[in-house]
Amino acid sequence: MRILITGGSGFVGRPLCRRLHDAGHELLVVSRSPSRAQALLPEGTEVRDSVLAFVDSAPEAIINLAGEPIADKRWSAAQKRRLIDSRLTVTRDLVTLCERMDTPPRVMISGSAMGYYGDQGDRDVTEQTPPQEEFAHRLCAEWESAALAAEPLGVRVVLLRTGLVLDAGGGTLAKLLLPFRLGLGGRLGSGRQYMPWIHREDWVSIALFLLERDDLAGPFNASAPHPVTNADFTRALAHHLHRPAVMAVPAGVLRLALGEMSRLLLTGARMRPARLEAAGFGFQYPTLDSALKAILGR
Repeated sequence: MRILITGGSGFVGRPLCRRLHDAGHELLVVSRSPSRAQALLPEGTEVRDSVLAFVDSAPEAIINLAGEPIADKRWSAAQKRRLIDSRLTVTRDLVTLCERMDTPPRVMISGSAMGYYGDQGDRDVTEQTPPQEEFAHRLCAEWESAALAAEPLGVRVVLLRTGLVLDAGGGTLAKLLLPFRLGLGGRLGSGRQYMPWIHREDWVSIALFLLERDDLAGPFNASAPHPVTNADFTRALAHHLHRPAVMAVPAGVLRLALGEMSRLLLTGARMRPARLEAAGFGFQYPTLDSALKAILGR
């Protein structure tokens, strides 16, 4: 297939592109820095600087991962607008691309996140769980709604509500390894908030699984079947690094330092991949212990 990918040079996009290339697919990647992206992607990948630059390339599938990182800057009103616009602009351009094609792509896999559900306490969260109203939910809901505009055009739309992606070289672990290796790791707030997570290799396998399954559409929780609390995550990471983790960051300190963005660290959802498991997807790394062992044992 000819597959158009936004965010293809990012932390999850790079291994996804490699797996798609190895499977024989033709890759069309959108990047604001084509020359930089070209150096990171498989040989033969066509890189252009906008979605609509591919209007004559007739992609048969779309994977939409573009969006400004949610946790890089404090959530001022202007930053919230940037977070939303960075997702909606690209997604709406993808829908416009579909409208302009004689034969629209058969599928669009579009990113979303665990933030869709908002703070859910310790209840089990599946794709059917009603969300809690807050900024992270609104961000994801608007992003999903923009993608769903492709459905009336005959495009199968899949929404990937992704947990924390774990692997070496980026993502959540890149921010945690140094303090934990220095013995400065610890729980955040009470530590009772859930942290749904996913090994990067399993995330890529989920995307490939949903790309091929013409019978599957709508939202899917892209997270491992065994979510953990922040306290459990802290203990597991410290154990695999052979370091103590006795420190804790009080919730008030995080709220003072990060403002509303502190909710990303102090709240969570016990998110489970109910629809993926029902569809027969098998996880290579179902437990946090297996994932950390594979990542940190390299």
